[in-house]
Amino acid sequence: MVESNRIREISDQMEIQGILTLYCTSLDSKQYDGLDSVFTSDAFIDYTASGGTKGQFPEVKAWLEEVLALFSMTQHVVANFDIKVSGDTATSRCVFYNPMRFKTPEEKMPMFFVGGYYNDKLIRTTDGWRITERIEDLAWNYGEFPGEIELPK
Repeated sequence: MVESNRIREISDQMEIQGILTLYCTSLDSKQYDGLDSVFTSDAFIDYTASGGTKGQFPEVKAWLEEVLALFSMTQHVVANFDIKVSGDTATSRCVFYNPMRFKTPEEKMPMFFVGGYYNDKLIRTTDGWRITERIEDLAWNYGEFPGEIELPK
């Protein structure tokens, strides 16, 4: 019985890591509908620590699509997963690292780097694990936004 519970816990942790990776893959490939398999439809997301927006998933998803169009390249990476499963709920804290290259009229390639933590609450659904809340903690950033670029709010 104990071994069976441990196998279930490991399986849940791996599935949650897969969801966190799908988030990154969806953003970097600009396949934003992939986020529908990451978040619940009513998830609360807060990116204000890095100058972004906060709100319910549909609005934040639209904002992500708009803001990431400003970049010719993004590379979201997550690591150092601290996942705790308790029945059909879980919490996760992971490190993120995100280099991004701006699109500029002068065809320069200025880079901007962001690092921090995603603090997530998750729930097991009939379709698998989904994030119900994401709060971003900014640890650092490097680089400046080109003067002609303004982030949408």
